[in-house]
Amino acid sequence: MGPNLSSYGNNKQPSKHPAGAYVTFLAGDGDYWKGVVGLAKGLRRVRSAYPLVVAVLPDVPEDHRRRLRHQGCLVREIQPVYPPESQTRFAMAYYVVNYSKLRIWELMADEGYDRMVYLDADIQVLGSIDGLFHLDRGRFYAVMDCFCEKTWSHTPQHRIGYCQQCPERVPWPEEQLGLKPPPPYFNAGMFVHEPSRDTARELLDALAVATPTPFAEQDFLNAFFRDIYTPIPPVYNLVLAMLWRHPDKIQLHDVKVVHYCAAGSKPWRFTGQEPNMERDDIKMLVKRWWDIFNDDSLDYKGPPPPVDGGDEDQQPLRQALTDATAGAVKYFPAPSAA
Repeated sequence: MGPNLSSYGNNKQPSKHPAGAYVTFLAGDGDYWKGVVGLAKGLRRVRSAYPLVVAVLPDVPEDHRRRLRHQGCLVREIQPVYPPESQTRFAMAYYVVNYSKLRIWELMADEGYDRMVYLDADIQVLGSIDGLFHLDRGRFYAVMDCFCEKTWSHTPQHRIGYCQQCPERVPWPEEQLGLKPPPPYFNAGMFVHEPSRDTARELLDALAVATPTPFAEQDFLNAFFRDIYTPIPPVYNLVLAMLWRHPDKIQLHDVKVVHYCAAGSKPWRFTGQEPNMERDDIKMLVKRWWDIFNDDSLDYKGPPPPVDGGDEDQQPLRQALTDATAGAVKYFPAPSAA
């Protein structure tokens, strides 16, 4: 039996503690709030039965939080998390902010959810994905990434032209790099897992002794969940580079989730000038995002969600987690996400 579609998708206030929720992450005072608004309206368009929780860092302005609450989002503040100091050069300067995503295991457990589907703020939902909440528990579900773009140039996979999306294209050089390719590696812009206070503690403990790597929290999560990761089809997280790197793997009419993560692809900043942005399929996907964002009929029309509701009851637990990791994992005001 499918989920009940009678609450969130119909502009009614979702129940306070449903079994599952979508969750996204927002940092800084930049324009990523537009992505979250688009995501909220996209979920409403496909009549999702589950609420959207937005984990915000303290530097997100009240004006942006208010805009999200007006779209029915449940806005919850989290404290930023940074890795131990290192000389690592991240693939993108702002990636370091994304370590704060680790807080969502704690946040969502505190809120009473037992299953979460995480979606980056630069994602749009084009088809129903509520079925993800009913996947078998005890696994970590996400879509395999592509190694073909230049942001992967620091990896042996990119240097030899190997990609897990088409392992038959370039044989793995066992004599140089070992007996077998690395295990499947996921894109952390979308994943399905169970929130847990124990997992939250384990994540922060592991981060305290981890060596930061170029893809920041994505590399970290891949290492942490390596033994329970289960790939799901790319229709649940279309990384745009797949359109020109592996077109045989993608049927656009089947895609349920679009991830506007290629350089120049953010719809609210789109100029069409960057490489590959002149493609007709990219322009079509950007237009679809704007059609949803500008559709007034998709605006939330229910009573306003509470302002950061529930935080008072969770302060002792959050303070305990902060104290437990003091001196190992650092907390700083976060710069704006790009």
